[in-house]
Amino acid sequence: MADPVRVAVTGAAGQIAYSAIFRLASGAVFGPDRPVHLKLLEITPAMKVCEAVMMELDDCAFPTLASVEGTDQAEVAFDGVNAALLIGSRPRGPGMERADLIRVNGPIFVGQGKALNRAASDVRVVVVGNPCNTNCLIAMSNSDVPKDRFGAMMRLDYNRAKTMLANKAGVTVNDVTRLAVWGNHSNNQYPDFENALIKGRPLTEVITDEAWLKDTFVPDVQNRGAVVIKARGASSAASGAIAALDHLVSFGAPTPADDWFVAAVQSAGQYGVDPGLVFGYPLRSDGERWEVVEGLSMSSWGRAKFENVLNELRQEREVVKDLL
Repeated sequence: MADPVRVAVTGAAGQIAYSAIFRLASGAVFGPDRPVHLKLLEITPAMKVCEAVMMELDDCAFPTLASVEGTDQAEVAFDGVNAALLIGSRPRGPGMERADLIRVNGPIFVGQGKALNRAASDVRVVVVGNPCNTNCLIAMSNSDVPKDRFGAMMRLDYNRAKTMLANKAGVTVNDVTRLAVWGNHSNNQYPDFENALIKGRPLTEVITDEAWLKDTFVPDVQNRGAVVIKARGASSAASGAIAALDHLVSFGAPTPADDWFVAAVQSAGQYGVDPGLVFGYPLRSDGERWEVVEGLSMSSWGRAKFENVLNELRQEREVVKDLL
């Protein structure tokens, strides 16, 4: 058997975690020969539900699940972990503005950032709880964990965009490559079709309907979460969970030479983004370290979209500046 992996999941009684935990335990993420030790974090009032999830994990008899522990203490949950999925956060309530949500959730990620100091030196942190870019910024600003170990999940936006483009072109999602999603996991994100390829050809040579790309595709990706909520009566739980796991896998495996993946990471100034902001970029990984894909071009239309989402993240940072 391979070396064991210790994984913390916060918000463990919630819907997204419920869709992720069983895949983590089954070997689907880290491989069929790697023992998994799960550490599930919940708030005290939800511990009964967390215990029920642990019962179900037992009932699955996964050969790869070496142990499972539930706790309401972040320091316990993050002790020695190699991966941490920060899923738990308060959802937006009636009448709440985005700034209100940021202020409500910010203190959670202050505490979790500090508790992550107990993690293993190779910990990979993916922040899922919204607003995930700014929550990631808060957590990393309050932690001694190296900043390049943190990322915020924009993989759901990337997955959504790939599928929409594949469906439009009549191809599979594997045929869509070099797709970037810039900026923030919000309805101001910029899904960049201008640099994408379909079967190795420039996407705009395959999908020639520019009006559809600008006026349908981009807003449909930006607003997909709201559409799902309206249809389902709840947020995107299963697809969000899959995206979080895809995020982990992409950082931990070499990226194909002719492609990239998308996540929000701390900027070092690439593309004119303020250094320190957690910004969605196209990335490549060698399985250990990642780098931002540089040198991509944008039309004036695309650059305007890019600047709009950059300004949004600047405004979010201003709301939480006392937590950084």
